[in-house]
Amino acid sequence: MVESPQNQLRPEEAELPTGIRDRVRFTDAGLVPAIVQAAGTGEVLMMAWMDDRALAYTLATRQGTYYSRSRQEYWVKGLTSGNTQHVTEVRLDCDGDTVLMIVEQRGGACHTGDRTCFDSDVLLAPEEGER
Repeated sequence: MVESPQNQLRPEEAELPTGIRDRVRFTDAGLVPAIVQAAGTGEVLMMAWMDDRALAYTLATRQGTYYSRSRQEYWVKGLTSGNTQHVTEVRLDCDGDTVLMIVEQRGGACHTGDRTCFDSDVLLAPEEGER
């Protein structure tokens, strides 16, 4: 039986191909923001940070993988919560400084357990008839 990449590779070991690394504009801290959208609906689920290894691991395994600035460690979405992300597509914006990930979300995307991180604090709502 052949092991899948996620059984062989750990995020801290993943290597981003040079051609991709050269196109991504990481911050001085070595991070790039990742906007995560639901496949099919385009609903924005969350935003998180990735470094080159988190991005490489995501590309290799199709599992949403991020870098926690507060804990200074990698986290694969769903390993502890069970709320997994199967990554169907990854895009780089025109400036190379933001990653867009399209995912099939199973369970809540937000660390609170909610479907999205963007449903609790509305700063400006659509006017009547704008939706």
